[in-house]
Amino acid sequence: MTNPLLNMQGLPPFSQIQPEHIVPAIEQVLNDNRTQIAQLIDTPAPYTWENFIQPLNELNDRLNRIWSPIGHLHGVADSEDLRTAYNACLPMLSAYRSEFGQNKALYAAYQAIAESAQLEPAQQQVITNELRDFHLAGIDLPCEKQARYKEIQQRLSQLGSQFSENVLDASHAWKKHITDESLLAGLPDSVRALAKQNAEQDNLEGWLFTLDFPCYQPVLSYADKRELRHEMYVAFMTRASDQGPHEWDNSGIMQEIMALRHELATLLGFANYAEYSLSTKMAETPQQVLDFLSDLAQRSKPVAVKELTELQAFVKEHYGIETLEMWDIPYYSEKLRQHRYEISQEMLRPYFSLPKVLEGLFSIVQRLYGLSIQAHKGVDTWHSDVQFFNIYDESGELRGQFYLDSFARKGKRGGAWMDECIIRHRTGSGLQIPVAYLVCNFTPPVGDKPSLLTHQEVTTLFHEFGHGLHHMLTQVDYAPVAGINGVAWDAVELPSQFMENWAWEREALDLFATHYETGAPLPDDLFKKMRAAKNFQAGLFMLRQLELALFDFRLHSEGTPDIQALLDDVRQQVAVLMPPDFVRFQHSFSHIFAGGYAAGYYSYKWAEVLSADAFSKFEEKGIFDRATGRQFLQSILEKGGSKEAMDLFVEFRGRAPSIEALLRHRGIAA
Repeated sequence: MTNPLLNMQGLPPFSQIQPEHIVPAIEQVLNDNRTQIAQLIDTPAPYTWENFIQPLNELNDRLNRIWSPIGHLHGVADSEDLRTAYNACLPMLSAYRSEFGQNKALYAAYQAIAESAQLEPAQQQVITNELRDFHLAGIDLPCEKQARYKEIQQRLSQLGSQFSENVLDASHAWKKHITDESLLAGLPDSVRALAKQNAEQDNLEGWLFTLDFPCYQPVLSYADKRELRHEMYVAFMTRASDQGPHEWDNSGIMQEIMALRHELATLLGFANYAEYSLSTKMAETPQQVLDFLSDLAQRSKPVAVKELTELQAFVKEHYGIETLEMWDIPYYSEKLRQHRYEISQEMLRPYFSLPKVLEGLFSIVQRLYGLSIQAHKGVDTWHSDVQFFNIYDESGELRGQFYLDSFARKGKRGGAWMDECIIRHRTGSGLQIPVAYLVCNFTPPVGDKPSLLTHQEVTTLFHEFGHGLHHMLTQVDYAPVAGINGVAWDAVELPSQFMENWAWEREALDLFATHYETGAPLPDDLFKKMRAAKNFQAGLFMLRQLELALFDFRLHSEGTPDIQALLDDVRQQVAVLMPPDFVRFQHSFSHIFAGGYAAGYYSYKWAEVLSADAFSKFEEKGIFDRATGRQFLQSILEKGGSKEAMDLFVEFRGRAPSIEALLRHRGIAA
C-alpha cells in the first residue's frame, strides 16, 4: 500500500492520512535526507549555492511538507493513535536536526560558500542565519557535549508535547451539565444556544458547559450566578496543575523543561536561556527587554490602579459588594462597561456574522494591496467545517492559498494561530506557492443562525490573517527566509497586530458590519460607543500582558527552581489584581512551555510598538491609501526574513520606531 505522505503532490491528502502512515513516512524521509546529504558533502569542489545549498533546501522542504500536515492534525483533530504516532516522531526529528547542526562538513561547506560566492542579498541572509544556527546547535562543542545537547533537545521536544496534551486533556475532561434554567440567569441567548447544542451532541437534556473559550469567557462575563462563575474560574485556572486531577499535572514537566533549557544555554556558553533566546531576536540584551517591559509597566500601572478603584467604587455603590474576587472582575467590569458606554460584546455580535466578516476582510486587503481572494471548493480537508481560499494579485497571478478552520470542537486545541502548510520556494521545476493554515476557536453556527462573532473575535481573525499574509505574500524564493521564516521572533507579530487596526475603523467596518437578519449597517451610535469603550480597562489589560512577559523573561533569565515564587514576585512588582493562592495559570501557559515563545512572550508588546507606529502612517495618509499599502506590502510583507526586521521597518516608516503611537492607541499617557 502506498503511503500518501510520501506521494504528496500539491496539497496534503488529509482524508487519506492515517496514524499508521506517520512513523514510516518520517523514518523514510529522514533516511533519504541523510543519504543525500552525505552525497552532497562528497560533491567535487567548489561548493556553490546551486550544487549544494539549493539541493539542501529542497531536502528540508520535502521534510517540512511531510511533517506539516502531521503536526497540524495533532493540533486540530487529535486522537489517541495520532498522538502516539506524532510523539514517536519527535525524538527522531530532534536527533536529525541536531545531526544537521553538528555536522562539521556541512558547516565547512556553508563557510566556503559564504566566503567565495557572489550571492544575492537574500541568499547571503540564508547563509548568515545558517552559520549562526550551527553555533546554536553546538558545532563548536566537544563530542560528549554535542551528545548531551542532542539528548536535551530530544527531551525538550517530548516535554513540550506532553505539556500541551495535558492542557488539552484537562480542558476537555471538565464539563458542567445544567438542567435548572435558573442557573443560566444573565447569560446571553447565544451562549445558552451553544450550551444546549453541546448537550444535544452528548445526548443530554439541558445545557452543557465546557472550558472552551466560547463557553468559558461569556460565563465569566455574564453569568449572574456567582457560584457558576467561581466553579468555572477554578476549573480553568487549575487546569493541568497540582490543584486539579493529578493525571494531567504539568508541575514536574515545567521544572524539567526549565532545568534543561538552562543547561542547554550554559552548554552553548550563554549565561542563561534568555541570552540564548535573544541571539535570534531584534532585542540585543536581557536588560534591554527588562527595561522595556518595566518602563511600560511604570507608565501603565497608575492607569490600572485608577481603573480598579473605579470598578470597586461602582460595584460598592450599585451592588453593595465590598470585596471583589477574581471571578467577579470580568462580570462587574462588563456591568461597568454597559453602565458607562451602554455597550457589550453581545450587542455587537449580530453585526458580525462570520461570512460577512470574511467578505469585509477580503475587501480590506483588496483595497490595501490589490488582492483578490476567492473560495476554492473541493479541496481535501480534515473537517467538514474547513474552508479553502486562493489569493490572486492585481495581475491575476496566484500568490497564496489558505485553509480556514474557524470553530471550537473536541480534539482541537484552544486559541488561534497561523501555521505553514507549504512555504514559497523556487526549484528547477518551478515556483512552489505558499499555503497557510488559519485556525480559530469561534462559536459555531447554532441552528439556522450563522456563526456570530464578538468584536474581540473579529480582531482575532484579523490578527491571524495578518500572519497569513506575511507567509503568503512573500516574494522571496528561498524557503529559509521566505514569509515568516528567518524573521526575528520579536518582529513576527508586526503584520498580525497591524491588521487588527482595521477592525476599529468606520470606513472598514462599513464593508462588513451589517445585521445578519436585516442587513442594516452597524448604527453610528453603536460604533461611537464601541470606539469610546475601546480602551476600557486598557491599563489592567496592559499590566496583565506585562505580568506574563516579565514572568516569562525573568524565569528564563534567573533560572529559579521555584516557578510559583517567581510569578508571585512579578505580580508584586506590576500587578494590581492578585489572584487566589490556588491559581496555577502557568501550568497551562503553552506559549512558553510548549510553543515558540520561551523568553519571547515580550514579543507581543515589542512588536505592538512597531505595528502601532506602522499604522500611524495610514492614519496620516488615509487607512485605504493605496500608495502606503503598496509600501507596506513591498517593504514588510513581501520581504519576509530576507533582511533585518529593523531595516525593513525603517524602509517603510522612514525612521526608527517610536513608542508614542502605542501609548496613544492604548489610551495611556506618554
